[in-house]
Amino acid sequence: MANKVLVVDDEKLIVKGIKFNLEQDGMEVDVAYDGKEALEQARKKDYDIILLDVMLPELDGFEVCQQIRAESDVPIIMLTAKDDDMDKILGLEYGADDYVTKPFNILELKARIKAITRRTKNRKAEESTARTLASGDLRIELESRRVFIEDKEINLTAKEFDLLELLITNPNKVYKRDNLLNLVWGFDYPGDVRTVDVHVRRLREKIEKNPSDPRYIHTKWGVGYYFQK
Repeated sequence: MANKVLVVDDEKLIVKGIKFNLEQDGMEVDVAYDGKEALEQARKKDYDIILLDVMLPELDGFEVCQQIRAESDVPIIMLTAKDDDMDKILGLEYGADDYVTKPFNILELKARIKAITRRTKNRKAEESTARTLASGDLRIELESRRVFIEDKEINLTAKEFDLLELLITNPNKVYKRDNLLNLVWGFDYPGDVRTVDVHVRRLREKIEKNPSDPRYIHTKWGVGYYFQK
């Protein structure tokens, strides 16, 4: 089946160019030109990936990303005109899976889209036996990719779940940050280890009663992170 993509940008020439190139690769592309329209589209249809510009009218890309992420784990690539580390970190903080800086090479953008959607679809297509892992008040259902704290479901992004799954299935094993980046994001991911730090911080905020004194995900100073049962 064709990948379903939502492209969100207020620059119509950019949208037209992206749409044309993605459709040439057989993708099904919808477009939105402001933040409110993007949210409406995202709620009406199940997309395989969303390309989301930062600078948008009505609602900016960070706000849109945050609202989509509260309802869905659809992969999101942020598009930013600024080659600014803070924009990239903010995008990750709000739940984006990746970012591309304008002006971008359309071949690179397509490669990023294909890599993310391929990993997502392969993961969903894998046949696995239903398994549930529990530690303290935390319960994780691996097949349905659901996480619960004291029987209350916690909404994680795709990457947050992947990170938690890796750590919880290998308790007390310390992973270096660059190793986690390769295992969870892939060797072709262009980001750096700060991506891991941002996701660990977000994950702690969601599953820990006291994120500054974690029960589950611990830091091995100077080395990396590990899950303590």
